Amino acid sequence: MQQQQKQLITAPNLEAPDDFYEALIEAHQGLSTEESHAFNARLVLVLANHIGSLAVLREAFEAARGS
Repeated sequence: MQQQQKQLITAPNLEAPDDFYEALIEAHQGLSTEESHAFNARLVLVLANHIGSLAVLREAFEAARGS
């Protein structure tokens, strides 16, 4: 089992942010609005599982809300 990150990383940390954005847009191609929302929900759950730490996820919730 991998070591869990204990704090949310908010500084730029993507290897190739433009490539990530392009891949995310491509992943939504051909999906209806409802399918796109369902894809996003599944993606959030997959990434939350990868993160694994409720404390870090709570920090992410706050960051996403702009708090």
